[in-house]
Amino acid sequence: MTIVFLGLWVALPWQGALVLAVLLALWMFAFRSGTQTRSVAMVGISTLRQRLGSSAVIVVGIAGVVGVLVALLAMAEGYGQTLRNSGSLDTAIVMRGASANEVSSSLSREDLVQIEQAPGIARNAKGEPIISAETVVAANLPVRGSKVGDEGSAQVRGISEAAFLVRPNVKIIEGKAFQPGLRELVIGKGAVRQFEGLKVGATLKLGNQPWTVVGIFASGDAMESELWADANVVNDAYRRGAGRNSATVKLENAAAIKTFSEALEANPQLKVKASTTLDFFAKQSEQMTKVLRIIGITVGAIMAVGAVFGALNTMFAAVATRAREIATLRAIGFRGLPVVVAVMLETMLLALIGGAVGGIAAWALFNGFEASTMAAGSVGKLSFNLSVSPGLLWEGIKWALAIGFIGGLFPAVRAASLPVTAALREL
Repeated sequence: MTIVFLGLWVALPWQGALVLAVLLALWMFAFRSGTQTRSVAMVGISTLRQRLGSSAVIVVGIAGVVGVLVALLAMAEGYGQTLRNSGSLDTAIVMRGASANEVSSSLSREDLVQIEQAPGIARNAKGEPIISAETVVAANLPVRGSKVGDEGSAQVRGISEAAFLVRPNVKIIEGKAFQPGLRELVIGKGAVRQFEGLKVGATLKLGNQPWTVVGIFASGDAMESELWADANVVNDAYRRGAGRNSATVKLENAAAIKTFSEALEANPQLKVKASTTLDFFAKQSEQMTKVLRIIGITVGAIMAVGAVFGALNTMFAAVATRAREIATLRAIGFRGLPVVVAVMLETMLLALIGGAVGGIAAWALFNGFEASTMAAGSVGKLSFNLSVSPGLLWEGIKWALAIGFIGGLFPAVRAASLPVTAALREL
């Protein structure tokens, strides 16, 4: 029963918890047993100052669990949020039908011509389809701050001029855009943080050829971790021919994805699949986000076991010192349920304080903290910021209250079931 309750509690949204809190408050003020609970709880809470050291054991232990849990889950949240920000409902990405990502996809020049003619694509003032056929390759660059000359993989994206139209959030913040036909690069500011020597005017060696960095861009998404250049020049440098890995198009509107994708699938000359960039990047983030969450929950669960034992020891000791007091209350007519709930409320209050402290500490230390990892389906590192969202803070609070519930349940039951005569004889 306890396990079932905890499972339901972990899945409970904050609105459900608020309803439970209101119902508990109404019971404590409207019913006799609730009034008794309130009286016993107030006595126990008023003595917390006298038991400051033992109470701090619960608060600090739970704060540590929540702080570590929220910090680890913030990695998953930040990673997924960065990728989700890379897509939208009014843009679509086209890849080879069986491909799960851009790296494993390939489109021929003939494929691209057919894709440009599909219905649903938005057109510019000249009546030309807004489509960016793109090539993705890898480049090894020195990692920033490495003392031993470590290199990391960066993703180089060969684009067309339309890339800035299909991704209007990309803005040049330093320098200028590259000139088509030249070996020039614009660098995402995330890549600048990850790799050494990436600045306007720097020269890099890509595909055994020198390239000049002419600009730095910001986009607020996964693209910030990439290096962009003219697709034709990238293909020449890496001997890719006239083909591309993918094509990103601007749709007439969000509803046009259906017309566009159905037209491509019905074309016998094509073996491609189209999806909105929002769906594409959401799927790219699923697996890594899941792995990061599993790691966070596993570490949090291991730490939670220690916090539970700390709460148990503290509350058993508190119950033992108040045995005669509790027995006296029961002797004058207080029932067992108010005693159980009162002890539980005391533990849950300490757990709530610990959860709040841990959550605030995690937010102060890690929200916005810069990190990077290999991106799923990519050939380069993804730079992202940890995100301590309100949802994660609520998740941490739920964990704290769950630990408090377990840590206070058995001492509370013991307090209520202790024989009155035996408790009154205790010193």
